[in-house]
Amino acid sequence: MDSPRTAHIAKDFAAAMHLALIVTDRDGDIRFANPAFCEMFGYTIEQLLGRPITMIIPERMRGAHTAGMENVAGGAKPGLGGKSVEVFALKSDGTEFPIEITLSTWQDAYGFWAGATIRDISERRQRDTRLMRLASHDTLTGLQNRHEFMSCLAQKLTAGIPCTLVLMDLDGFKDVNDMHGHIVGDSLLQAVGVRLPYLLGEHALIGRLGGDEFAILFAGTGNVAEGRIEATKILTAFSKPFSLGGLELELSTSLGVAIAPRHGVEAEELLASADFALYRAKADGGRTFRLFDQSMRRESQVKRETRDELRLALRHGELELYYQPLVELASRRILGFEALIRWNHPDRGLLQPSMFLPSLEQSSLSAEIGWWTIDEACRMAAKVNAKGANLKIAVNLFPTQFRAYNLRDRVIAAVQRHGIAPEWLELEVTEEVTLNNDEASLQTLNAMRDAGVGVAFDDFGTGYASLSSLQRYPLTTLKIDRAFISDIQTRPSDAAITRALVAMSHEMGLSTVAEGIETEAQEAVLLEMGCTQGQGYLYGRPMCERDAMALLAKAQTPTDDLRSTGT
Repeated sequence: MDSPRTAHIAKDFAAAMHLALIVTDRDGDIRFANPAFCEMFGYTIEQLLGRPITMIIPERMRGAHTAGMENVAGGAKPGLGGKSVEVFALKSDGTEFPIEITLSTWQDAYGFWAGATIRDISERRQRDTRLMRLASHDTLTGLQNRHEFMSCLAQKLTAGIPCTLVLMDLDGFKDVNDMHGHIVGDSLLQAVGVRLPYLLGEHALIGRLGGDEFAILFAGTGNVAEGRIEATKILTAFSKPFSLGGLELELSTSLGVAIAPRHGVEAEELLASADFALYRAKADGGRTFRLFDQSMRRESQVKRETRDELRLALRHGELELYYQPLVELASRRILGFEALIRWNHPDRGLLQPSMFLPSLEQSSLSAEIGWWTIDEACRMAAKVNAKGANLKIAVNLFPTQFRAYNLRDRVIAAVQRHGIAPEWLELEVTEEVTLNNDEASLQTLNAMRDAGVGVAFDDFGTGYASLSSLQRYPLTTLKIDRAFISDIQTRPSDAAITRALVAMSHEMGLSTVAEGIETEAQEAVLLEMGCTQGQGYLYGRPMCERDAMALLAKAQTPTDDLRSTGT
């Protein structure tokens, strides 16, 4: 191109390079290609020289390439001169692959020339594709992740496409994790990720939003009847057990269904509607689906408003603990009190817990109120034991407190702040709370028992806790639910269950408390069974602190006990 020697040096340099090099003349015919180029495209040098460059350009791109090179050859400034671009090229066998190409043009005594360096970027594209997939897909199941699913949903809704959204939550998944371990749990999620696409086909977009929550989008379908059909199909699919490494796992699901645009015109709004419906399905016992209706949203709004009021109530001192006496059945001597929360509402008067606690659910406010109740219980424990008594105050834990990492520290701090003996405080937990919590919470309860704080199992027998729970948890007290006490004289099954619980509790060294005692006849039956402690309207209704202290003072006089208090 300048001299034979220069050309020879250039060829030697090109041959030593790993980059593919090619040179064409003004007609677009190949005049030079190095070995790396030949290897990359699958040609010999003889097959290339004198052939048009378009032989390596996909047909759909040839027109644009030819027009561009003609303009440059005619004197126009090359738009991509010296810049790297990514395009597709054609190999000798007809397959396309991605390349990065840097183009240069020049004029010399022999005319116009175009040269390019080419890099095969197939591996880079594959890596980018993998990274994009990781960014948009759940790594465990291979389904779309929350971000990608919500982006797709938003695109459909923005385009005005009617959609049916199904939100799915696995019933009992935590039990699988607790019983068989997280490896089996992950395998189960993967199995769900296989079963759903197989069941629903290509017309359904499926994503895993997190944990055991999945979302299914049926685009182009905004019909209630079709939504019910798809939901029923999913429920039916879960009637068949999952086989995992020799395990046959029964798993059901709850579904919430929302339809766009009727139930939402934006992605988050539609998801919230489906979530309201899912919550209702689970509240109705699971293994079913519910279609969203506006009453669910109104119900949620009422709960939010109640939470806002409760937050102000806590700040303004409107919350109060009432105390129900716990007695020794044989003597009716007061052994302590259970602390029960009440709300002195400025407009609605004194509110029972059932009228406002459900609004707290899993909110952070429940923990805040829970810490307040523990502090108040410790203050009351100090007050009732000021004259040397040994009475305990029992207080219920909220689920959010039981899961809190600092539960032990908060409890011990309250005990120390009020200067009480740890055994004067007893924390009550329910079967549901313990079943839904992990090993860390168990360790926390063990730590509190080691510190001397009591732990009671409340309402035992009404949930799904196994008898092994009584061994696993560091309990001091077992409280038999009032449901077994109310008909203990007339229902042999209730009497048999109560007798068994009392005997088992004694064998394990636990205190046994029968709840809901209202008659002396019930008391007599329990005494005959060997139950030593109880509480109920027979001994006193929940009462304010002033009345509780008055009752305690009267009961502690030598001539009085609860038989003569008239409560």
